[in-house]
Amino acid sequence: MRTPILIMTLSLAALTGSAGAQTFKEAQSLFNQGKWQEAAAAAAALNTSEGFALAAEATTAGAALSADSLKKALFLEAQEYADKAIEKNRDNAEAYFEKARAQGRLAQYSGILQSLGLAGDMKKNLEKALQLNPRLAGAYVALGLWHANLVSKGFVATQATGANKNNVVPNFKKAIELEPTNPTHRVEYVNAMLLLNPKDNRAFAVQQLQAAVNMGGTTFWQKRDVEAARTLLAKLR
Repeated sequence: MRTPILIMTLSLAALTGSAGAQTFKEAQSLFNQGKWQEAAAAAAALNTSEGFALAAEATTAGAALSADSLKKALFLEAQEYADKAIEKNRDNAEAYFEKARAQGRLAQYSGILQSLGLAGDMKKNLEKALQLNPRLAGAYVALGLWHANLVSKGFVATQATGANKNNVVPNFKKAIELEPTNPTHRVEYVNAMLLLNPKDNRAFAVQQLQAAVNMGGTTFWQKRDVEAARTLLAKLR
């Protein structure tokens, strides 16, 4: 069953009539500007696998700007979009990646048993995404965070999921190798390493955060991550 937010989003696109006329490139441009609701509506209205995957990405990203009371519904909506993308094209790596990303965010708002179940599904979707596209840098970032988050939760989580701290660094190194000028990857790398050991990884964090700040950003979302890097950098110095 669709969530009320999804119904409202699709209804808005149908009423305006403009979303359906837009191209994927135009929907991507809206998202890059931070207009996530408009981007999700425009992308979903394309009724393509690529469009639904972008709608999922926009909805997950937009949840970070939304009230806490709306986040869970938005992550569920993002999963629905990702499922539609997979239905349209089961070889769309981005679709599996976006489903995994939404699941990872949703796990933060779920109980321990449900979150561990989501963690298992998330890993399967990330592995599927990388099987389809081994150069999908964001999936390596998500996999690195997956291991770091679960290791930080302790023995029960690692035993239940197979998470391993030794898999954190290789995944981030691969992502940075593929996209060396993406500041978001550096910020997430820092987040993962501070989860594992904030004291020992402080100097590393400063180095990576400074690199992210120096890169700047080309989209609304990257610029937001750069500001987060700048704020954290000031606290660590």
